[in-house]
Amino acid sequence: MKPGPRRYSIAGWPRRPSLAGQARLRSSNPHLCARTVGVTIWHFTMRRAAPTCLPVLMVALALLFPTAFAAAPQIDSVYGPLPVFELHSGFWINLHHRLYEEARQQRSAAPAGSAKSGRSGKPILQVAPGAKLTLTGSEQRVWDDAVSYYAANYADKDLLFSTELVLLKNQLGDFETCDELSGAKKKSCDAGLPAKLTQILEGAAPVYHAHRWPADDRANRAWIKRAAPLVREQGVGLSHRLADIYQTQWPSEKIRVDVSAVANAAGAYTTLDPLRVTIASTDPRNQGAAALEVLFHEASHGIAIPVELAIARECRQRDKPIPRDLWHALIFYTTGEVIKPLMDTEGAALDDRTSPSGSVGNNASQGGRGSSGDRDYTPYAKREGLYQRGWENYLQILTRYWQPYLEGHVTFDDAIAHMVSAL
Repeated sequence: MKPGPRRYSIAGWPRRPSLAGQARLRSSNPHLCARTVGVTIWHFTMRRAAPTCLPVLMVALALLFPTAFAAAPQIDSVYGPLPVFELHSGFWINLHHRLYEEARQQRSAAPAGSAKSGRSGKPILQVAPGAKLTLTGSEQRVWDDAVSYYAANYADKDLLFSTELVLLKNQLGDFETCDELSGAKKKSCDAGLPAKLTQILEGAAPVYHAHRWPADDRANRAWIKRAAPLVREQGVGLSHRLADIYQTQWPSEKIRVDVSAVANAAGAYTTLDPLRVTIASTDPRNQGAAALEVLFHEASHGIAIPVELAIARECRQRDKPIPRDLWHALIFYTTGEVIKPLMDTEGAALDDRTSPSGSVGNNASQGGRGSSGDRDYTPYAKREGLYQRGWENYLQILTRYWQPYLEGHVTFDDAIAHMVSAL
């Protein structure tokens, strides 16, 4: 029998009896158990919405019974069976990230009196470029209240480093097949969230579902459709290769990836224990062949801990300060170098299969490729100029001492020792 959704208890949240097998976020211990690779991928998502121009009666019903239009469960295996990852397009997580993004924008808006500040008579809810949208007065108030709540409670917190937001994200993901979060209609759909937060999310759900979710879900599905062939063809080999490099094992359970129209400023982030990835489907940095690198870079945060520990240990032995970002630069470098030859081999066929139709623009929007005549793949860190933002010395060290390890010429311990010695 499949276990029910997990519940967490943090400050301000009501405590619930523990469920058998409940997994808790242990922020003080980011280590993961060593496991082997998984073999299947499923895509969980909500049912598509009715057309945006809803009849007056349906809008009225949605406002009277908000959660009835919020979401509906659907299990879609069209993208499987695939290895390593399970990709989700969940209604509640997408709503959460939309509210968070707009709350952050509201917080960083110009002072009162400017055209961009405070509430206005126009909808706050963002829509696709060129789309026309007019919220009703009641919809406008509900959405404004939800954004204001997020601005007051979450906008100053980081999606990656705030334990509260990590727990909330995980909880919303676990309850993605529920059309409510309060358990009023179905006890198993009681997510155990604070009452006010539950009210805010369930209230904003019909507005989001009617005006923005269909487009967000389509973007998520399109991203999954483009990434699926890459995962199917290269996923197992890459997971084994990276685990071998980091001297560990890939998790035996498939890594959950929540595909959201928007995420954080970086376009993707990873939280540990449980290991989960969130990736923005509309971010130009995550398109085409780059989708595979972003997926495996983010997943590497959960398995590259032996590298971080080895660097720290070598620094202590040499009485050197532990470099803050060397391990992160190493993960970027490693994933890019491991994936590059695979992507170079795919060439034009990969571009045609994975690039969004009609996409044009910079290298990021072309999935890590250069111009139409350049079929060489450019790893993410080089393409996005990360090494020019204070990591210049790290790139030199990695090229000189870590690359020989990747090529099998030196041992793991020797590579770490030489890198630390060169700091």
